[in-house]
Amino acid sequence: MDVIVTIIYIILFIIMMVFVFSIAMLKPFMSKKEMLLILGVGFFIGALGGAFFLSPIYSDMPEIATSIEKVMPGNEETLYLDVSSATDINKLKSDLSKIEGFKSLEETGVSIPLWSFTDKEYRFFNTTVPNIDSHFSNYSVNKTSGVIHIELNNYSSSQALKSFADWYRANYGGPINYAQVHVKIVVSSSAYDQIKQTLLEKGIVASSVEGSVQNSIDNSNSSMISNTHFVLACGGVGVIVAVLGLFFETFVVGKRRFNRFLHTKKKR
Repeated sequence: MDVIVTIIYIILFIIMMVFVFSIAMLKPFMSKKEMLLILGVGFFIGALGGAFFLSPIYSDMPEIATSIEKVMPGNEETLYLDVSSATDINKLKSDLSKIEGFKSLEETGVSIPLWSFTDKEYRFFNTTVPNIDSHFSNYSVNKTSGVIHIELNNYSSSQALKSFADWYRANYGGPINYAQVHVKIVVSSSAYDQIKQTLLEKGIVASSVEGSVQNSIDNSNSSMISNTHFVLACGGVGVIVAVLGLFFETFVVGKRRFNRFLHTKKKR
């Protein structure tokens, strides 16, 4: 949220509280029932102001908390992506490398969904996959979902998928229609927003993020109360302001008497 808009919202909430305080100061002209009404009005106006003016600011607190992390030198963010095998990884890397703060892009693995395996098929794929390509040493076969996951170590996803597709076509006579490529991107925290926006423009959203900025966001979110509770808390502020207004005159008179007492005591 824009800084000027934030300041305006806070000022408007303060004006609403001043209005509650001013009404409450009319206590000498009120009955006890009307005083209770003022407390209700204070809660309503406080909650209303909280919902319309303070709640949007409160929702932006995690983003505000990350601003320091983004300018700290040396801070890094790691983004994990799950993209279609149709994605041009080389072009993606080329586009991201033009952004200051980009550090690396690594293809970490490929996942190939087939079908739910029988026990026999599961045993077959589990023993055959490492023989398809010498680079397929780290892999897993999920019997229920039928997904074969192959980790890449200094091997591109295009090479891995070509090896598997060639073997699959030779044995099953058909193509691999879909596969998923897993990518890890490391960037400076200062470039995180720009990298995220560039990925979003390409229709890519990170499946998970690790780093200083993300940790700050997670910590802020875990310590924040819900918007509903925040609005109720603002209503409580309105009640407190109303109480202060109701007893302001009593407080002022008491303070004057106390000051007069101290002044008299000093004279003695």
